[in-house]
Amino acid sequence: MNRPAVLQAASLLLGHPDEGWPGLLDTVRGALTPLDAPEAVPLLRFCDAVDGTPALELSARYVATFDRSRRRCLYLTYYTDGDTRRRGASLAAIKSRYRAEGWQPPDDELPDFLPLVLEFAARCPGPGTALLVEHRAAVEVLRYALGSYLSPYADVLRAVCDCLPGAGPSCHEEALRLARSGPPAESVGAGPQSVALDPFPVRPAGLDPRGARR
Repeated sequence: MNRPAVLQAASLLLGHPDEGWPGLLDTVRGALTPLDAPEAVPLLRFCDAVDGTPALELSARYVATFDRSRRRCLYLTYYTDGDTRRRGASLAAIKSRYRAEGWQPPDDELPDFLPLVLEFAARCPGPGTALLVEHRAAVEVLRYALGSYLSPYADVLRAVCDCLPGAGPSCHEEALRLARSGPPAESVGAGPQSVALDPFPVRPAGLDPRGARR
């Protein structure tokens, strides 16, 4: 398995599509096709599914898929912490993991943004994969939600999950239960007892999973 290449491709494909999207698809295909890796198959299938779709139309689909539903957002700690004070500690812990590896993420994006976490895992495979594994329940919840939504992006999440070691949750309900218990305590700076939280709390209108950035 060439995990870094697959995770980097997934990171790119989960970014917001723009006018350079057709070239991006060609780049991903060119990088993954020679690998002949099973984990790359869902990504290539996604590329085929969206190939030829105008960037403006795909952009609208992207917004409808990820930005207009709390159940399909790309911010991992939202699934475990929701809009709670605990989430701030979780975000700070992820940022410290980046800094420990000498990696400086963009200042205009939250550190739990899945494409950012995937890029980190591609560049720093050991600690990056460990971070993904700790937040695997959130990734799996998103995968199941995208599948239920019949979104081609479900294949991108499938490729990510196929790259992770060990077995994932067997069903959506198990993934949701694990997400509610939160990642391991040491990754969020919490005490030894995990706290069960609803990952989809009722929140005031106008807020989104990115917090007060809008």
